[in-house]
Amino acid sequence: MVGGLDVHRRQITFDCLDSATGQVRRGRIAPATRETFRCWLEQLPRPAVLAVEGCTGWRFIVEECQAASVDVQLAEPADTAAADGPKHRAKTDRTDARKIRELLADGRLPQSWIPPQQVLEMRTLLRLYKDLRDEHTAWVQRIHAILFHHGLPAPAGNLLADDQRARLVTADGLSPAAHQAVLTALRTLDALDDEMAPLRRQLGTFARRQPGCAVLLQHYGVGPITAVAIWAELGDARRFSSSRQAVRHAGLDVTVYSSDGKRSPGHLARQGPPLLRWALFEAAKCAARPGVPDYAYYQQVKERCGGNRAALSVARKLVRRAHHALRALGDEALIPA
Repeated sequence: MVGGLDVHRRQITFDCLDSATGQVRRGRIAPATRETFRCWLEQLPRPAVLAVEGCTGWRFIVEECQAASVDVQLAEPADTAAADGPKHRAKTDRTDARKIRELLADGRLPQSWIPPQQVLEMRTLLRLYKDLRDEHTAWVQRIHAILFHHGLPAPAGNLLADDQRARLVTADGLSPAAHQAVLTALRTLDALDDEMAPLRRQLGTFARRQPGCAVLLQHYGVGPITAVAIWAELGDARRFSSSRQAVRHAGLDVTVYSSDGKRSPGHLARQGPPLLRWALFEAAKCAARPGVPDYAYYQQVKERCGGNRAALSVARKLVRRAHHALRALGDEALIPA
């Protein structure tokens, strides 16, 4: 039994082919929950191999298949969509499930790596930390906007330092509504700090104990948070035959002109994990400091293309180094901390 699954929030569309009889089974599994899918798996003839795209919802599908001793493969979404060339008909859930099944049966399915449990858990924690940090930055920017709107000077240094906070609390030059908005923002920032502090400690402890993260910490600019992010999102580096593929996985490769895809040249592909690009860019920005090993290269690119492109160039170097370092560790790079 060979089957393709198309997962959505309300239902899972399946298209399965019995290779012995040639019979095709199609239908929907609703609602798209772990329990309902488990019941469907119990009725599936054995042996069976299923494939699902690596989009939101794939995790419980893979876990239930592995628990039921059903072979499961994870399809890379972008390469799967481009596998059959340009579309000539309307896209539906049924056609997607059939296409995945046909690619799997023909041995042409673009496979994606299925991370172990610990990597998935770290990815979840990292995305939570990144969301909290983005929210923290947004509230700080909101306070800056309120001060500027009322013609007050921008705070020098850390906005949340004791002296700056005292200025904001006294509300000199702010209207009553603006003062209320600033106090609300300060309380929200305090709550976000309380949530981020234990997460930062948890990720830092993991980075020091996990061998792959410890190797990444040896590279200048890579801290505990960014080390865990690079380790979790890059995954098993042995699946990349070259460091160039690791750069492409991160979405840091530069696109070329493609008339059929309407892509203009000179822009990043941005097809990889956003968290990985964020971690690499944050680490690469440290190259702007004098005395850093990549400082000369950063300055050379900055004079020609600007600071952001210089940081992106250093980020490509970092992902190549991370690929080689993790690849050299082998199985040890992914052992539980």
